[in-house]
Amino acid sequence: MKTVLAIVFAILPLAALSDVLKVQDVAPGIWAIEGPAEQRNAENLGNNATFGLIETDAGAVLIDPGGTWAGAKALDQMIGTLTDQPVRYVIDTGGQDHRWLGNGYWQAKGAVVVASDAAVADQKARGSMQLTMLSQLVGEGLEGTEPAYADATFAEAHDLELGGRHIEIRHPAAAHTPGDSYVWLPDAGVVFTGDIVYVGRILGVMDHSDSAAWLEAFAAIEALSPKVLVPGHGPTTTLERAQADTRDYLVNLRDRMRVYIDEGGDIIGSVGVDQSAFSYLDQFGALAGRNAQAVFQQMEWE
Repeated sequence: MKTVLAIVFAILPLAALSDVLKVQDVAPGIWAIEGPAEQRNAENLGNNATFGLIETDAGAVLIDPGGTWAGAKALDQMIGTLTDQPVRYVIDTGGQDHRWLGNGYWQAKGAVVVASDAAVADQKARGSMQLTMLSQLVGEGLEGTEPAYADATFAEAHDLELGGRHIEIRHPAAAHTPGDSYVWLPDAGVVFTGDIVYVGRILGVMDHSDSAAWLEAFAAIEALSPKVLVPGHGPTTTLERAQADTRDYLVNLRDRMRVYIDEGGDIIGSVGVDQSAFSYLDQFGALAGRNAQAVFQQMEWE
């Protein structure tokens, strides 16, 4: 099946790829590659997130590998339109499927994958479940995808020096997933946040998320005072927009949930906690109630 997929991508028009993956110039030699704000499906191949590419004279660094082997292949084709440099390193920014299940494709091409210890532990814990979900959503596009873990791991901090670029990878705290990390380029003032930041769509608080620690992770990004912020979901943006769509959403939900719990509220009624100020966010109707119940369960014992 890998051979068939290779043939398909070899003949796939770049126009078709651009319908799925949108490239944004962030700074010289730095790009964001934005996947669609939709559920994983056979067209996007699990690439429903925002990825990053950093070019150097000694090779390129890819931020998140794609959600499947075929999704990684699609990213590779798009990268080929941006740089002739081979991808030398791939950074997994977390444990969500699109943050790591494309690892095997890049390792087969000789890239070194880097991730936090907590991200790898999360990947191992949830990988089977993620593959089962993707088999239903992506179908044949999942062919060739197998769990492949980072070659280099770290507890809290890891630095890369490549072709004159200094790249800092930091895992400040759990957020959407237990091992979420950001990638900071201090010389350019650019931060790739992974799933610590969502812009334009409501974030997801899941059983494996930590809404309190998430605010700590966000504060670590705020302390950088980035010139440009590339979120894990959504287009390149500013810190102020990230604060509005991610930080303020979490603060509002947690503050209102604390009052609700202190007044004796139960999990069934928690879905009614007022989040209406954020109804402008994409997928609000689908996720707001679930987020409320997840935060209730987390805060009930805080």
